[in-house]
Amino acid sequence: MVNKVTVLGSLNVDTILKIKRLPQPGETMAMEAKKNAGGGKGSNQAVAASRLGAQTSFIGKVGNDENGRFMQEILTTAQVDTQYVSVSEDKATGQAFILLQASGENSIIIDGGSNQAITTDDIYQAQTKIEAADFLVTQFETPLESATLAFEIAKKAGVTTILNPAPAQEAPQTLLANVDLIAPNETEAEILTGIKVVDAQSQHQAAKKLQAKGVKNVIITLGSRGAYYLTADQKEGLVPAFKVQAVDTTAAGDTFLGALSSQLKPDFSNIEEAILFANQASALAVQKLGAVPSIPTFAEVSAQLNQ
Repeated sequence: MVNKVTVLGSLNVDTILKIKRLPQPGETMAMEAKKNAGGGKGSNQAVAASRLGAQTSFIGKVGNDENGRFMQEILTTAQVDTQYVSVSEDKATGQAFILLQASGENSIIIDGGSNQAITTDDIYQAQTKIEAADFLVTQFETPLESATLAFEIAKKAGVTTILNPAPAQEAPQTLLANVDLIAPNETEAEILTGIKVVDAQSQHQAAKKLQAKGVKNVIITLGSRGAYYLTADQKEGLVPAFKVQAVDTTAAGDTFLGALSSQLKPDFSNIEEAILFANQASALAVQKLGAVPSIPTFAEVSAQLNQ
């Protein structure tokens, strides 16, 4: 069965600046290269879900500018339904400026632009699309009020909700109460729970604290260590990451989320297999430069898993 995934999220044009390392305060440094690419956590996750086998739709907003048309084209090329991607006349399309170090690590500065102009009216207009989905996915690069309403609509319709709490911030209880799966990384888990995730005990404690906030299922992504999960029925485990040489980690987490939503069953019965698939997709993504350009296809992930 093909999963139907609707993503509410951000659309950004990424400007990638390749540098050897981060400059020190007051230091001037020459960059090694500059590149523009499609990005935004929402866009990345939607493209990943679509390329990896899901029937995918997007709810978002772009500016009336070249960047907006560029992002619309990226989604369309990836076979993502853009019926509910609207155009803001007074806000420019979102942008992200990525400082990419030689190590593959990155630092990102975001101008939200039209992403922050998504309103509850936009959510109501897309209500039928939300209700028809198997999964609704969102992040924190769009207004919380809109995300909260979208999740309320989804839960009333029996749609499984996935929250990627990034960029990290406190989440309102009204939103968390309607989250079936939350998927933070270690930093985001610490901000949400106050628990520093460093080992098996702390990752379990952080996940339990998130469940105490009303979230049913938890996945904490651990970078090169893999991903830890704790389900509503208290099944837990760690799925190791694949060892690769990272070139650019920009879309690693987004590729993981998109891949996961493309394979996960709404009852979470195959959560370990879905995480393994998502880990492999993420491992392929970090070996290429850019966000959207690095996201692999279903065939590429399957070929690696079947080796």
